[in-house]
Amino acid sequence: MGWFKAGLALAIAGTLLSACKHSGAVKPEATSDGRPVISIMAPLHFPHPPLPELVQEIEGLTQTKLDVNWVPDGIYTDKMNTALTTNSLKKATYVKYTDYLLMKNSIRSGAFWDIGPYLSAYPNLSRLNKEILSQTAVDGKIYGLYTERPSSRQGLIIRQDWLDNLKLKAPTTLDELYAVLKAFTFSDPDGDGKDNTIGLTDRNDLVFGAFKTIASYFGAPNNWGIADGKVVPEFETQAYMDAMDYMRKLYVEKEINSDFAVTSKDVQRDKLIRGIAGVYIGSMQDAQRLSDEAQMMNPNAKFTLVNQIKGPTGFHVWSIPNYSALYLFSKKAIRTEAELKQVLQFFDRTMDKDVANLMKYGLEGRHYTMSGGKVLLSEETSKVRANEVNALYALMIADLSNPNVLQVSESESLSKMADSLSLDNETYIIKDPMVGLESKTYDERGVELYKIVSDATYNYMLGKLDKKAYQQEIERWRKNGGDQMIAEYNEAYAASQRK
Repeated sequence: MGWFKAGLALAIAGTLLSACKHSGAVKPEATSDGRPVISIMAPLHFPHPPLPELVQEIEGLTQTKLDVNWVPDGIYTDKMNTALTTNSLKKATYVKYTDYLLMKNSIRSGAFWDIGPYLSAYPNLSRLNKEILSQTAVDGKIYGLYTERPSSRQGLIIRQDWLDNLKLKAPTTLDELYAVLKAFTFSDPDGDGKDNTIGLTDRNDLVFGAFKTIASYFGAPNNWGIADGKVVPEFETQAYMDAMDYMRKLYVEKEINSDFAVTSKDVQRDKLIRGIAGVYIGSMQDAQRLSDEAQMMNPNAKFTLVNQIKGPTGFHVWSIPNYSALYLFSKKAIRTEAELKQVLQFFDRTMDKDVANLMKYGLEGRHYTMSGGKVLLSEETSKVRANEVNALYALMIADLSNPNVLQVSESESLSKMADSLSLDNETYIIKDPMVGLESKTYDERGVELYKIVSDATYNYMLGKLDKKAYQQEIERWRKNGGDQMIAEYNEAYAASQRK
């Protein structure tokens, strides 16, 4: 369960159900030599899709023909929605965690295969983590193969050279973070004598942008909190209000891009890469790529990472379950059980040592070298990997716990630092207590109801609502179904505590 940005038009169970009943059967696709065609829709997090030679190598090893639709990450949810509503899904569709939570009615409509009964037949898929699979279950059934991730990769990516220029230390508290953002805006951190920098670059995403991370620093619960044994929405807590006030202050004082409420991720990244902004709050795993691209613009640009920003009650950071996405399998595109088994066989094969390491690291000699049985990733080859290999990571399932993936002996400094700080975050995470619990109202009306909350949050931060008007919007959320949702979660939570 979670609260996520509005506009995810996923409440389309009726459309999908009718698609499943459509009569026009699709013949199983195969090449002239009998190899099955595996069509996949996946997000592209990098400027370029993977090197064609790598894809051909994977095809050869897996004895398949791959038809991958690479969609830029910034528009992925919209494109996936279109595929859902127009019944043009690929056989395997990558569904982000945030979108999956809002798709339960679509899944219940019968649009996707229940793959749970098939997993035991495959050597790698049979070893998937049962706890993570249970986190993804809908009504006890397993519909997806998960992409694995740490509980929380959230932190700050900061221009170290700007800190050095202004003789500042990396921030460790919310007040120190504010001081850095102010100095980066008004104290000419790049030394060009011009008033052309801002502290923070942000985007139109309350979850994976800056806001939710800052709110967790203030001590806000993760989507839902528990007070006196009762469920409390995060946006009714004082910590959430404090976070909005913090962002509102940055907006009023112009220490954040003024259009953050409508800024895309690409534009947000571009402001950091081009040296317009000095701080990016989000996934620390993005740091190496941001650094590489920034140094192409300015060889003197240097970055560092911070994961611990202490708030009023110490350091806390929000988390998600240990999957970042799922591959779902369309019954419209996969018409027979035999065809489903072909697709599952492909994903099982990708977890074998030869394919998994090809997807993760590329070609030995070109993209990495080996030493003592471990992978060496040099900074010299990082740009080549970014352009030729890294997009393939989106196709990997359960890679963090896959024993067939080779260990890294040495990697780029920022990547290594991001891994270390993500591991450190594990000690301080705030979990969502409603994960795995059900609310019929959330499943049916979560998207439309959350739009009330997200609009109110943005409008408060932009100064268009005062506290009284904000509270009136939250009351509107309650009257339109929020109270019912809370009641359902209270019942589900109470039942879970009695087990």
